Amino acid sequence: MKMLLRVMLAVGLVSGLSVAVRADEPLKISTSAGPIGQLVGFAAKLAKEKGQDVKVVELSDWVAINEVVNSGDVDANLFQHATYLALQNKQRGYNFVQVDKVGVIAPVGLFSRKIKRLDEVKDGDSVAIPNEPLNGARGLILLERAGLIKLAPGKGFSVSKLDIIENPKNLKIVELDPAQTYRSLDDVTLGLVNITYLIPAGGDPKSALIIDRTIDDGLVLRFTARADKKDNPKLKAFIEIFKSPEVKQFIEEKLPAFIPAGFDNKAS
Repeated sequence: MKMLLRVMLAVGLVSGLSVAVRADEPLKISTSAGPIGQLVGFAAKLAKEKGQDVKVVELSDWVAINEVVNSGDVDANLFQHATYLALQNKQRGYNFVQVDKVGVIAPVGLFSRKIKRLDEVKDGDSVAIPNEPLNGARGLILLERAGLIKLAPGKGFSVSKLDIIENPKNLKIVELDPAQTYRSLDDVTLGLVNITYLIPAGGDPKSALIIDRTIDDGLVLRFTARADKKDNPKLKAFIEIFKSPEVKQFIEEKLPAFIPAGFDNKAS
């Protein structure tokens, strides 16, 4: 009986130690490499000053950024908006939710290494757009805004290249992985590039021939976590730090192409 008691006490001690170790572990946030990673890293430094340890895990693969959250290797991520999140939940069986309204909008634009103006587009030119539905739609909408194509009305962000009803220049729409559209600019006349990929590759947002700075709630990149982890007190504490005026100022001064959202309970 005494031996059993000692074993039980020992197990309880080890269990208590493991809980203590977990409590001491840093909050882990996965994010995309580049400007969003810089933003989360800046907030992590602020958190450190306030006594919270936050580890930022930068990855270049969007699938991996979600997978490490799903596996529990990290606590949450910041890189995706609600429309992309809904698609990932459906396609991959995730049970992810947005944790808070605060975030940032990453614009997209049409870029080129071959022309300086949109009126230089010639018959039969190629245009690269992401093969991811939402940003592909944003690319098509920009092409329509530029007067190069006409789309079936009323589709919004669900529009696809099948909805092109007028294409007077016979543009060839090439669908590529979002990370490849900037690299494709040597081969195509125009490419729809997300700013989160453009900046790390050395591109200049100001060189866009046309840019989409639409303020839409469905486009705000927000902290995302598994539904069973959304109330993690460490995550909640970090998000409160992220909401600080210092972070908003960092976006406005260091990432001027991006649009802060949710800091004043509305996009700004």
